[in-house]
Amino acid sequence: MHREAMSLPSNDDTPAEHEGISDVRDGLNRRERIVLYVLHQAQKERGDRNVPTAMLWGRVCEHFYISPEALSQMLARLGARR
Repeated sequence: MHREAMSLPSNDDTPAEHEGISDVRDGLNRRERIVLYVLHQAQKERGDRNVPTAMLWGRVCEHFYISPEALSQMLARLGARR
């Protein structure tokens, strides 16, 4: 599957009790996958330039709420911070 063709799961696709479970294919859970997808889209819009964390946080919060601190920790864990 091409990354451009990848679509985000709707909020109704994943039952709440399964939300934190990592996918066996890559070890990402639903929230981590959304963060990386939103980051990728924002980088494309900015011409592959760095995306400010505040901008990413605002876009991620359109999908689910995460505190700025938790987002920073997730980005560090995923290796998405420079």
